[in-house]
Amino acid sequence: MNRIDVLQEVISLSPEDCFFVMKRHKEGFPYPPHIHPEFELNYLENATGSIRIVDDSVEEISDLDLLLVAGGTKHAYSNHKCKFEETIEITIQFHRSLFDSVINKRHFKTIRSMFENAAHGLVFSRQMIERIRPELKMLSNDVPDSFRNFLRLIEILKILSLDAAARPLKTSNNVSDFRDRDSDRLETIMLYLHENYQRPVSLTDVASLINTSESSLTRFLKKWTGKTFIDYLNDIRVSEAASHLIETSDTISEICYKSGFNNLSNFNRVFRKKKGLTPSEYRERYARSRFRI
Repeated sequence: MNRIDVLQEVISLSPEDCFFVMKRHKEGFPYPPHIHPEFELNYLENATGSIRIVDDSVEEISDLDLLLVAGGTKHAYSNHKCKFEETIEITIQFHRSLFDSVINKRHFKTIRSMFENAAHGLVFSRQMIERIRPELKMLSNDVPDSFRNFLRLIEILKILSLDAAARPLKTSNNVSDFRDRDSDRLETIMLYLHENYQRPVSLTDVASLINTSESSLTRFLKKWTGKTFIDYLNDIRVSEAASHLIETSDTISEICYKSGFNNLSNFNRVFRKKKGLTPSEYRERYARSRFRI
């Protein structure tokens, strides 16, 4: 089996932006392990049973999880046992250079240490998550204001940097029966589907990719993603479509075909089943759910 290179994600944060915030109600984790040069703070609520993958750490998470990763750190989540009942994700991304002029100053000493500890991922304590959760939600729900929200981000980072129980991630695995070979296979499958979702992809294609039978692949996907092959592939396609609906002015028909669906009626049906809204309703509701500062 040939490993596929880790995906380099191109995020929406431009050099002119201080930071970027997005709040989503999750129905799955279709995005493969990836890296980007920006720092990322990721909050998850009600994602019990999901797997968090950060470099060589693989852990099953509880109902609350808050992760800080430095730029260049491989990270992803996998569905596994998660039921996705009211699962909420808040993602904040920012350039490390945002703090270059002050990071060595006395008032930023604990933040500098926190950034260093995030080189392979830093997970915060439950007590800290419960303390900072209202601030994260306020930031993600607020009407964008460049000055107020920038100060709010600094305050959030300062509070987090005081968490003495924050845990730097190392090589670890608390997921029963999840071996290095399973991690390699899952990563390869996720990356392959992400790179090929726009064209017809068969169960046979993916089974050949990891040198296994179709029945074995079906069992493997069900165990680690909680999904059938076609359901997982549709998760990826719907996730890509949702991003295009929010970020572009492409027509729904254009997005349908760009996302790998072969007809508009099937796209509308699958999208509504996954998101609970039609594509046009989703665009109207969430077009303002992400903002740059």
